[in-house]
Amino acid sequence: MTDIRTMPAALQKAAPTVTAADHHLPQFHVRLPRGYVNDPNGPIDIGGQAHLYFQSRPRVDLAIPVEWGHATSDDLVHWTLHRPAIVPVPGGADSGGAWSGNTVLHDGTVRAYYSGKVDHSPFQSVLLAESTDGGNTYGPPVQVVTDPSVDEAITMFRDPFVWQDGDGWSMAVGAAAADQTASVRHYRSADGLSWAFVGDLVAMSRNTVDGIDTGEGWECPQILTLDGVDVAIVASWSHADGPGDVIAIPLTGAPLPVKVDDGQHFYAASVMRTSSWGPVLFGWIREGRIEQWTEQAGWSGAISLPRRTWLHGGRLASEPHPVLESLRIGSGQRGQGATIGSQVEIVLPVAVTGRIRLRFSEAEYLDVNIDLEADILTVDRAHASTDHRADPSPAVVSAPFDRSADRPAVRLLLDGSIVEVFTSAGRSVTTRVYPTQAPPWTVEAPAQALVWELERAVATVPAHDTNIPAGTVSS
Repeated sequence: MTDIRTMPAALQKAAPTVTAADHHLPQFHVRLPRGYVNDPNGPIDIGGQAHLYFQSRPRVDLAIPVEWGHATSDDLVHWTLHRPAIVPVPGGADSGGAWSGNTVLHDGTVRAYYSGKVDHSPFQSVLLAESTDGGNTYGPPVQVVTDPSVDEAITMFRDPFVWQDGDGWSMAVGAAAADQTASVRHYRSADGLSWAFVGDLVAMSRNTVDGIDTGEGWECPQILTLDGVDVAIVASWSHADGPGDVIAIPLTGAPLPVKVDDGQHFYAASVMRTSSWGPVLFGWIREGRIEQWTEQAGWSGAISLPRRTWLHGGRLASEPHPVLESLRIGSGQRGQGATIGSQVEIVLPVAVTGRIRLRFSEAEYLDVNIDLEADILTVDRAHASTDHRADPSPAVVSAPFDRSADRPAVRLLLDGSIVEVFTSAGRSVTTRVYPTQAPPWTVEAPAQALVWELERAVATVPAHDTNIPAGTVSS
C-alpha cells in the first residue's frame, strides 16, 4: 500500500485542505474529498453490494502514478469511500499506473483486468489481479494478454473489458492503428487466464459522422447488451488531441456511432452488464475550468450518477437510475421563485417552450432553453461564472423530446459544480458551472416546474477504520 507519506520526496508536496466552504465540491456524486478522480472502473455487484472503482490520485498532480480508488454502496445512492483497492507496485508491471479496466466474479474470486503502465513500454499491458476478500484488496498483477506485435502497426492498446460469454469469457480492448483506424479488439478464453486474439468486434477509419469525430483510436471499450442487441460504448481518442466523445456503436447492422452524452464533460464510460439494479452506466465527469484552478482547490473530477440505459430509435438512451429519487428531501415545491442550495433537482414534467434559469447572482446564471417547435434543448453557460477561468461553451441537443414517453421533459440535477440534464427522449447533457457567488440561489422556471433539495450521500469511513485513505479529510 502506497500513500502520500511513502511517496518520493519530489511528490510530497503539501496537500491542500478541502473544506465545506467550497460550494463547487459535489456532495452526492462519488469523488474524493481531495485529490484527482477520473475513469470509473469495474463496477460490480457482490452479494447485493455495489463496488465502484475509479482512477484516483491523492493529489491533483498527474506525475503521481494512478491508483484504483474504491467506493461501496448498498443502494447505488449512498456511497462509502475506502482505501485504494489497487496501488501500483514499484518496479512491477503497473509501476507507471494502474489504469482502466473492469472486474468479474469467478468462483467467489473477484478478478480485476486492467491496463498496467510501465514508462518505457509502448503499450499498457493487460494485467489480472485477484481479490479473495470481496473486492477490497487485490494481489499482485500478472500479464495475461500478449502485447500487439510490431507488424500489426498498433499505436495504442489499453483498457480491457471482460464478460462471461457462452461457455467461456470474452475480452474487449481498445486500440488505434498507424493508419488511424480505431478498433475494439476481441479476445477469447476458456478460463479467464489464457487469452487468444480472434479479431475485431468493430473497427472504423477516422471520420466525422453527424458532427462526431470517431477518433484515431478507441479507449475504455464497454460491451452492453440491451433488448438482445450488443452495443459497444467507446471513448474516441487521438494522439494529437487526446479525449473526444463517448460514442455508442451497435454491433449488428451498420456501425453508426452516436453520442452517449451531449455535454462537454462526460468521458470514459463504465458499465455493469448485470446487477441487482439491472444494467447500469457510469462515466467520468471532467472539470470545466483551467488546471491551475483545480490545483488551487485541491480536488478534480467525479463519477457521474448511475444511469439506466435502453435503446430509443436505435440509439443508446439514458436517465438517472430510479433509485436516485430517494435523494429527494420532502415533497417538491414550485420551481418558479424557489430558493435553493447547491444540491437540487429541478423537474419539468411536461414539454413546454420556455427556460429554466438557475440564478446564482445578478451577473451569474445558467440557462436551460427549451424550444419545442425546433425540438432543441440548449444548455447555455455563457453567464454561469464571472471567473474567466471557467469554460462558458454551450451544449445544443437536437430531437431531445419524446412526448409519448412516461418521463419528464427535462430533469436537471445540480450538485455543486456538476450539472446533469436528462430529457424525455433519453438524451443527456453533463456539464460544469463555477459561479463565484455561493448559495442561496434562486430558480426561474415555467409554472409546471418542481424543485427538490437533495441529500448529501458520499462519506468516508470513520477515521479509526483502517480502510480510510491516509490523510483524507471529511467534507
